[in-house]
Amino acid sequence: MAINLNQPVKPNLQNLTKYLEQVNNSSWYTNFGPLHQQLTKRLEEYLGVSNLLLVSNGTLALQVAYKALGITNALTTPFSFVATASSLIWENIEISFSDIDKDSYNLCPEMAELAISLDSNIDAIVATHVYGNPCNVVAFDQVANRHDVKIIYDAAHAFGVNVGDQSVLNFGDASTLSFHATKVFHTVEGGAIVFKHKADFERAKRLINFGIDTTNGAITEAGINAKLNEYQCAVGLTILDDIENVIAHRKKLFNAYRDGLQFIVEMPAWHKQANFNGAYMPIKLQDIEQRNLIESVLKEHGVQCRRYFTPSLQSIFNDKKVFSEQHSLSLAENVLCLPLHYYMSIDDVESVTLLIRKQLSKGSVV
Repeated sequence: MAINLNQPVKPNLQNLTKYLEQVNNSSWYTNFGPLHQQLTKRLEEYLGVSNLLLVSNGTLALQVAYKALGITNALTTPFSFVATASSLIWENIEISFSDIDKDSYNLCPEMAELAISLDSNIDAIVATHVYGNPCNVVAFDQVANRHDVKIIYDAAHAFGVNVGDQSVLNFGDASTLSFHATKVFHTVEGGAIVFKHKADFERAKRLINFGIDTTNGAITEAGINAKLNEYQCAVGLTILDDIENVIAHRKKLFNAYRDGLQFIVEMPAWHKQANFNGAYMPIKLQDIEQRNLIESVLKEHGVQCRRYFTPSLQSIFNDKKVFSEQHSLSLAENVLCLPLHYYMSIDDVESVTLLIRKQLSKGSVV
């Protein structure tokens, strides 16, 4: 057997060509062109959001969001992809870390609030919806109101995820998405920011266009170039045409994994009011020895897996303040992400779960 960890969704070439012909016929290749406008509108409708700004990648989405919101000192999670923290450091924003909730794997609101009470300079919380599992957004709203801090969510994994009857992207002051090729929805490279306030959206739109106001051509402040071009928008529109099928299949795979591995390994406790999109399939093993065993057995049978996320970020950026770290350190040592992508079958999932069950049935179950 040979099962890839991930495999990007291939845009249908016949449909993609139709969009590319629109680009060539208009001769408008970038700078908020017709496909950019079309993709923006369709994403806002599909996701149930407003003030969505397309950008050239997910890391720049974070950086632009920080800049637009005027962040200077942020508290963030140590359990996330490196860009969550490195994008803050790149913008010369002071950062500190506090611990995650041991069940959801997301930044813990109680620990974050304790950190803020100890450091009055913190003006923002940057939290990740890890593996697409929403943070306790209500609790973070309450923390923000009590302490007058901004909330930015790294929602790179949370495309199409809702909490209750609304998109998870509607919480906080800004939420960022990644449209990298490996994501549920992609534009090869790309991303987006969803802002709570229209004024923040308008400022960010100028920032990604060199600080130029497109209505009058005035340069309002120093900006950068972070626009998404029309060819990338063509890919996005093609993928979006079939996104419901993509997500439905990934959800079937996700459910099959969870059914096959329940009582065998630990998995994140999902937000009780949220759906899921099948973005990732994480499992937590009992210790490093067990993790190494499962990793070795899977690789021996041609099954790719990944220690995602490891190491815990405070060990990389070890000159930063750390308020708490116990659960993140433990999780980073023992977590594995199993293969999950659109081109896998239920039989593939059953083969992977069988390998894991056979190994772990020899010992105690979780």
